[in-house]
Amino acid sequence: MSDLQRAFAKAKLSSYPATMPPIPFQEADEDEEMDHFSSDLPADDDSSSASSASSASSTGTIIPSQNQNLFARPQGSPNKRIMDQIPWTTYFERELFLESTTEANTIVHHAYLTSPVGNAPLFVTHHGAGSSGLSFAVMTAEIRKRLPSAGVLSLDARGHGATTVTPEPDIMDLSLGTLSGDLISVLSKAKTQMGWEEMPLLVLIGHSLGGAVVTDVAKSGKLGNSVLGYAVLDVVEGSAIDALQSMQTYLSTRPAGFPSLESGIEWHIRSRTIRNSISARTSVPALLKHDPALRSSRSWTWQTDLAATQPFWEGWFVGLSKKFLEARGGKLLLLAGTDRLDKELIIGQMQGKYALQVFPEAGHFVHEDLPEKTAMVIVDFYKRNDRSALVLPPKVSDMLRAGKKV
Repeated sequence: MSDLQRAFAKAKLSSYPATMPPIPFQEADEDEEMDHFSSDLPADDDSSSASSASSASSTGTIIPSQNQNLFARPQGSPNKRIMDQIPWTTYFERELFLESTTEANTIVHHAYLTSPVGNAPLFVTHHGAGSSGLSFAVMTAEIRKRLPSAGVLSLDARGHGATTVTPEPDIMDLSLGTLSGDLISVLSKAKTQMGWEEMPLLVLIGHSLGGAVVTDVAKSGKLGNSVLGYAVLDVVEGSAIDALQSMQTYLSTRPAGFPSLESGIEWHIRSRTIRNSISARTSVPALLKHDPALRSSRSWTWQTDLAATQPFWEGWFVGLSKKFLEARGGKLLLLAGTDRLDKELIIGQMQGKYALQVFPEAGHFVHEDLPEKTAMVIVDFYKRNDRSALVLPPKVSDMLRAGKKV
């Protein structure tokens, strides 16, 4: 700054009232402060951060007082995310422990349940590899907002969540046939334990590996006419098999553990593995377990060893597209991008064999990233396939038997 500019500035400042302090401004400070506002902050985070991030569009309405320091650092951390766990009781009525015994072991399947009311449907969800039944908690709560009498059953697959196998085998059997049999067994035992006279109408929903499981169950026909339809979330045979080649690379980049449960939740949000903080706070705690024996800074480790499931990866997805198109019942495919469609599914979609919905703004966990939108699509899918809503004309034989002229 030249001597002439400095003299002009002093003369200008001396004209301001003595009660108004000068405004300190440091460009570096402003940049550092703005770095705290993350562009990928979920819309459901605390309102203080949301209002801060959107304030730039309404600065014309702000009239600061004379003693306001516009560029002073804020006190505290108003935009700090809340990482507290949200308990399962927020979403479900009860949890079930369903025991099955074989010659080799005893498995106690754990599932979350909200019972259907009257003739309402039961939405049955199966999570993907490494996840848990709570992956669907927020989405199914949105479903029940639209269908308050609907039921939800969300299970933990063997080797996941709170489901236990004793004695625990060296290699957990996670083959497609075993997981499909588990799902059928869980539904049968839940029906017995809850005292349902008959199986409710079922809408099967599966994400990733879970999509392969519900498709296999629907194709088997072992649930009879109870299956109204099935929805597969973000898994297609061709792209899934291609992705397996890079799976080990992905697993090597994941943290081996976390110092706290909250840091595990935060990692899932910051890495955009789950883009919705409410979903992350609900589902991530079931993915981790605490080992107090580990005195390192990573005492919270993964509940499921995904690398150990590699022998089953290809078997999960081979033949998936063909089974999806051939199984009885309504069909819904919900994807995060159309690039995931393979040739067989493109042809099937052109022939109108299934409903397709794409959410390009979502990641792989589409039902966690966009639970409300996913719920709307699934409820619409159910309503289109609901047989109980059909009013059929009377049969001719019944009319003749009643003495009516035809």
